Amino acid sequence: MNDLILIAIQEEAPALAALPNVFFTGVGKVNAALSAARLIEKHRPQRIWNFGTAGGITVEGGLHRCTRFLQRDMLVTALGFQPGQTPFEEAIALELGTGGLTCSSGDSFVTDSAPHLPSDLVDMEAYALAKACQQAGVVFHCYKFISDRADGASSSDWTANVRKGEPSYLRILQEHGLQ
Repeated sequence: MNDLILIAIQEEAPALAALPNVFFTGVGKVNAALSAARLIEKHRPQRIWNFGTAGGITVEGGLHRCTRFLQRDMLVTALGFQPGQTPFEEAIALELGTGGLTCSSGDSFVTDSAPHLPSDLVDMEAYALAKACQQAGVVFHCYKFISDRADGASSSDWTANVRKGEPSYLRILQEHGLQ
């Protein structure tokens, strides 16, 4: 398979589950990284496409392309590292393309729209997937559907909107001849 489609959970795109190149990673950076590494090794794809929900910080509803990725919950400032910087690595952000938005990933569901790292949207998997692709030399395409505003109403908004991005994901796949 030249193209793999990775989504955290089936609830985000139930109809896509029928496609043979769609895989669900599970929630969070660890699940995403492990799934991506295993799938890259097994299938040797040229491209990975990531779809899913995100909380909007500077953007509101709709589908948004992301090309810059931050690790939101990497906080080792007591040892002199910048917020988001993995210790003993120089780069804080993964830059995988141009013209897209910044997504910060962390292992927490954001309910405060003032994250400590400047980002346009927040999720729980994209950074890990981007890093796995970068290390394996696989092209990474990431599109996130804004399900909530990363505020006090996030959990109820996400629940109400979790499936609403799927038509947009299908459109992207059709535009690139993948569906």
